[in-house]
Amino acid sequence: MGTIRVAIAGIGNCASSLVQGIEYYRRRNDDEYIGLMHPRIGEWSCGEIDVVAAFDIDRRKVGRSLEEAVFAAPNCTRIFQSTLPVSGVKVQMGPILDGVAPHMADHPDEETFRPADVEPVDVPQALRETKAEILVCYMPVGAEEAVQYYAQACLDAGVAMVNCVPVFIASNPEWALKFREAALPLVGDDVKSQLGATIVHRALTRLFGDRGTVLDRTYQMNTGGNTDFLNMLAVERLKSKKISKTEAVQSQLDKRLESRNIHIGPSDYVPWQDDNKVCFLRMEGRGFGDAPVELELRLSVQDSPNSAGVVIDAIRCAKLAMERGLGGPLEAVSAYYMKSPPKQMRDSVAREMTDAFIGEGDGNGGKFVRIGQTSGDD
Repeated sequence: MGTIRVAIAGIGNCASSLVQGIEYYRRRNDDEYIGLMHPRIGEWSCGEIDVVAAFDIDRRKVGRSLEEAVFAAPNCTRIFQSTLPVSGVKVQMGPILDGVAPHMADHPDEETFRPADVEPVDVPQALRETKAEILVCYMPVGAEEAVQYYAQACLDAGVAMVNCVPVFIASNPEWALKFREAALPLVGDDVKSQLGATIVHRALTRLFGDRGTVLDRTYQMNTGGNTDFLNMLAVERLKSKKISKTEAVQSQLDKRLESRNIHIGPSDYVPWQDDNKVCFLRMEGRGFGDAPVELELRLSVQDSPNSAGVVIDAIRCAKLAMERGLGGPLEAVSAYYMKSPPKQMRDSVAREMTDAFIGEGDGNGGKFVRIGQTSGDD
């Protein structure tokens, strides 16, 4: 069935882990796919993803080959696949818009951030020329204009979208309708890590309810040293991120907590942590006889690799939807892989529905019907 042709907007740590992971798993058999939720989706293994276009605005990346740019400063993620093949892909200049917070110029690095001194390319035209099928959006937190620009570029070029950031595209009815009318699959918004703070917090929140224990209050505080955490020092850019992370947890409760009783990070930037993210989680509740229950947890993960396997699944699900002629947000897939999907679900339900989609589902809880087949056919 060929490769899946992918474009990436934003060549930061997450893109580095994704590109490394594609090559890492390309060299392995299905039974060696430790770390992936689905070794195969449809006919596609992880290694059958082919990055054909890349966009950024950082002078340290624009104009360089993809295999060089993913290791360029200020990227600091773990290197687990140091040898990458010659891609033939040059990182192209995208529009700056609000894709960078002003304080990023003060990044404590030997070479501070500055945009490349070249004109932005016509992104829709670049997508068409490279025959990209799916664009993965890795814009910084708070880059509302930039994410919307790439969403429109996808529509203009006829490309599906996997939106990994907390700018609401799939969960925005207007954008959802545009992708549906264009018959382009959309997965979003704001990627859940494979085993990260949000998914652990959601699972424990649901566990409280399932075991008859009332959750009275909770907080989640995160620290990290990558540019994502540095970017989030700009409080004005955090609104959508806090909404996304908070709603991801609130959605697992039978009765929502008052806003004063739930606090979801991010918390602070610690430079020496690099791409290591540490989550501090506290939950307070009441069980049988109103007896108090308190839970505290510390979770330490490598932030960018922790999301790459999820994105690899989302890419292949989007490709599967394209093959089936499905457009618009994939509700079940988005609920399983993203923090702010169009429709929140319990993770166990989202997993079952996603597995059904990978089989013969339509991605929204119904049965996929092939052209020329009625729903009553075998």
